[in-house]
Amino acid sequence: MLHVGMARVTAGISPAALGLAFADWWMHLAMAPAKQAELSQLAWSHATRLALNTARSAGGLAAPPCIRPQHRDKRFDDPAWRRQPFNTIAQGFLLTQQWWQEATTGVRGVSRHHEAVASFVARQLLDVLSPSNYLASNPLLLRETAEQGGANLYQGWLNALEDGERRMTGRGPAGSEAFRPGRTLAVTPGKVVYRNDLMELIQYSPTTGKVYREPLLIVPAWIMKYYILDLSPGNSLIRYLVGQGHTVFVISWKNPGSEERDLGMDDYRRLGIMAALAAVNAILPDRQVHAVGYCLGGTLLSIAAAAMSRDGDDRLKSVTLLAAQADFTEAGELMLFIDESQLTYLEDIMWAQGYLDTSQMAGAFQLLRSNDLIWSRMVHDYYFGKRSDQSDLMAWNADATRMPYRMHSEYLRRLFLNNDLAQGRYAVEGRPVALTDITVPIFAVGTAKDHVAPWRSVYKIVLLTDTDVTFLLTSGGHNAGIVTPPGHPRRIYQVVRLGFEDAYLDPDRWREAAPVHKGSWWPQWQAWLADQSGALVAPPPLGRAEAGYPVLGEAPGRYVHQA
Repeated sequence: MLHVGMARVTAGISPAALGLAFADWWMHLAMAPAKQAELSQLAWSHATRLALNTARSAGGLAAPPCIRPQHRDKRFDDPAWRRQPFNTIAQGFLLTQQWWQEATTGVRGVSRHHEAVASFVARQLLDVLSPSNYLASNPLLLRETAEQGGANLYQGWLNALEDGERRMTGRGPAGSEAFRPGRTLAVTPGKVVYRNDLMELIQYSPTTGKVYREPLLIVPAWIMKYYILDLSPGNSLIRYLVGQGHTVFVISWKNPGSEERDLGMDDYRRLGIMAALAAVNAILPDRQVHAVGYCLGGTLLSIAAAAMSRDGDDRLKSVTLLAAQADFTEAGELMLFIDESQLTYLEDIMWAQGYLDTSQMAGAFQLLRSNDLIWSRMVHDYYFGKRSDQSDLMAWNADATRMPYRMHSEYLRRLFLNNDLAQGRYAVEGRPVALTDITVPIFAVGTAKDHVAPWRSVYKIVLLTDTDVTFLLTSGGHNAGIVTPPGHPRRIYQVVRLGFEDAYLDPDRWREAAPVHKGSWWPQWQAWLADQSGALVAPPPLGRAEAGYPVLGEAPGRYVHQA
């Protein structure tokens, strides 16, 4: 209960975990005179360069910048930041940021995890102090305020009040009302053909005269609603697959509450994938299934496929993993929140309410990209007084789901902390499973800017399996990279088939060797599915009442509407 109370102040971050990281860094820095001398020299160099740059600018001379922002940092791109005193303010901030990066890294003796935590926290604290976040030090804000006579600040105050009211009443962000599942989103025609206490199974109506014999079963992540794959009609992967002649089933997970606190990983496997697979087999008997898993759903699908192969269950025809990890040793900055201290703290928070709240999950993901997801939004909405146009993807992103206490604890401990699946210790029905048992072909997709499942981590499926793996890398992030319909103007992708008999190719060499293609990766994957499929047949009926799977209602079903 103490930890639960503390979490309200610490935003769910363990003070002990932070204290250990900074103690490790500080004690080793205190005993490193060479590093101290290096940092002192760097501070003096930065101060001198900034002073000379300021003097040249004040004298009307051309002054090249002391330092340039990192590639993805767009805060100081506007020419207004080149004028004094804002140039000195911005340059001073960037030099300070660089100094702290040097100070928190490269200290001998500090553990890699503690170094990453210290560097990350220092960066977050500095981002709070960025001159772009404050009216007095941001030339764009000053200009806007002067032009509008302060009306932008008044509108920003109204925006802040509205957002506060929406958070307290549980309503979505401003503008999200235009995007509702079953109305503007998740409108691909289909029927709910099965429901249990954890999920609904949706079968989509065929739109072609003939369909491929083998159906698709899609297993989305349960951290968010399934309709990331069925957004607006022009953005829907499910609609695209149906239009290409595939019979598509998808799992729609229930949004768990405190009464589901004891549901574990194996419950999600049994009541989710295995129950859905049984339904598909009953509706379409004597047909193998193409299984598709996205994010956490892909990890669970890997576990289920390995257990099925171990037990001689040959119902799968292929496995597709979208931005899904099986080895978690390089799981990106999410690993900053994974150690024994932090997990104990998090388990205590979940114990009190029976689940991990959506706001706690959203906060962790926002911290990973605080410039884009927190500070730039606050400046735009509350200082400029403007509202960003909502999109279907943004509305979906705000429609999060909870995670049961037991399942999330098992997921974090067994996979992230202990890496049991990759190391052959993950047990299903009392016996460990090994991904090397999977014999069906695998199609794996990574996204180049993924901060949730870094593509090099996704690529490790090549090392962990003894089957043919076709690996595809697409531009974009964890969500936008996957939701890339044909006709997208800025997407590129690379793809190479890696046979199980081929020599290992490390990810960097793979990226150098793989040809670059322009456009969406969806047609490439669909062609691969077609190659793995049998003959075209007449479209099947929706559901099969005589087999115990009658139609229960219209898509998108009941569970997708749960708050």
